[in-house]
Amino acid sequence: MNPVLESVLGSRSATLVLLFLENYGEGHASRISKTFDVSVMGVQRQLKRLEESGVLISRMVGSSRIFSFNERNPTVKNLRKFLDGELETLPSETKMKYFRQRQRPRRAGKPL
Repeated sequence: MNPVLESVLGSRSATLVLLFLENYGEGHASRISKTFDVSVMGVQRQLKRLEESGVLISRMVGSSRIFSFNERNPTVKNLRKFLDGELETLPSETKMKYFRQRQRPRRAGKPL
C-alpha cells in the first residue's frame, strides 16, 4: 500500500480497514485480516477505534459483528470520496489481488 496514505490515516491496519470497507461496503474483522494476511487483533483494534470515533457503525449478524461506514457522520462523506479516489489510483495487480474477491457464495450447481 501507499506509505503516504498510511501516514495520513495513522497506520497500515487503519488504511487496509478503510479501503476494504470503501470497496466492499461492509465487512468483519476476520474477513479483512484474511484478505490482507494481517493479524485479526490489529484489525479488531482499528475497527473498535474507528467505531468509537464515529466513523464506523456495527451490527451483529449471527455471531459476527459486521462493520460499515456511519453515514450520519458528516465527515464520512468526504472521507469516502478520498478513499474512492485512492482506490482508483491503486495498481491493477493490487486491485485484482485484494479488491475483486467474491463476497457471496456461488449458486449451487452453477458451472465454473
